Amino acid sequence: MTPRLSRRTLIKAASASIVLAGHSGVRAQDAARNFSPRPQGWRTFEVTTTVRLRNARGESTVWLPIPSLDTPWQRTQDSSWSGNSAAVRIDADRDTGARILVARFGADTVQPMLTLTHRVQTQNRAVDWKARDADRPDPAELRRWTAPSELITTDGIVRKVANQITLGARSDREKAQRIYDWVIVSTYREPKVRGCGVGDIKTMLETGNLSGKCADINALFVGLCRASGIPARDIYGIRLVPSAFGYRELGANPASLKGAQHCRAEVYLKAHGWVAMDPADVTKVMRQETPEWIKDAGHPIVAPVRKALFGSWEGNWMGYNSASDITLPGSRQGRLGFLMYPQAQSGASSYDPYDPDSFAYQITAREIDA
Repeated sequence: MTPRLSRRTLIKAASASIVLAGHSGVRAQDAARNFSPRPQGWRTFEVTTTVRLRNARGESTVWLPIPSLDTPWQRTQDSSWSGNSAAVRIDADRDTGARILVARFGADTVQPMLTLTHRVQTQNRAVDWKARDADRPDPAELRRWTAPSELITTDGIVRKVANQITLGARSDREKAQRIYDWVIVSTYREPKVRGCGVGDIKTMLETGNLSGKCADINALFVGLCRASGIPARDIYGIRLVPSAFGYRELGANPASLKGAQHCRAEVYLKAHGWVAMDPADVTKVMRQETPEWIKDAGHPIVAPVRKALFGSWEGNWMGYNSASDITLPGSRQGRLGFLMYPQAQSGASSYDPYDPDSFAYQITAREIDA
């Protein structure tokens, strides 16, 4: 079933202007809501993942993602670990460079334990639409981010929908804007989806079921951009602390970050370089920020987020990597679509990364003075 792209839907999605007036029943404090991240200096965090494998039987292995980014908006300073493992090493995905801590435990280890701590610096990020970026990446690097992955395909129905959305667009920025707006008005967040979702965008479009979470919705955005010739990628990470702008759903409790994993997206625009994007967080605000599901993307609570997340994001989040189709060294479970959750196996069994209490693991964050 192909999603219906009516003229009315396309016009609504492509509109860059959002009218804030005329919303009946909107409270004054809602109308005054603000979300406008701008770089304001670096923040330093210690992020700790603690694993205590339950019901381990036989030899066990734990894989934890290590932040692998060094960018104008994130600097990874160091990582350290401790525990009762027989051997620990840092491995890296050959294709993307994503780093992974691999800890192996002997069959006689009653309860495998591992603690991994990262020190990272992050800051708010925002594109200056009036300036032109002088940095030009290697063309081969850009081609990599227009290529398909197993779940983010770029042919067939994905290309068909992308062509419909961007028909007549005159620049890569206009294409990206149309795709961003189309994703916001056409998809919706489904809180019942486990973890961050799967990200199988071909199935989403073929079935017409455009619900999901960030790994579904932002993957759809990325795939449609790639199918339109725009380099794009997901960045898989985790929220660390509350939002400075008062949006509950755009922050996290640093004392317990179970379930705080979140992927964001980037697109490469010729005049501006890599630009921040996050349509999935717009749909999250629409669905979960208030007790009632907001279905109008121009609602005063939603509008500032919709505007800002095309080009900026808040530095209360840490990225791990942009890896897809990743194989964990020594794993029996085959390739992963992405890596932003702890992974483990013991004997012949794998642990459920979306069930941290049964796994068991805990993630915490602490902001420190640089």
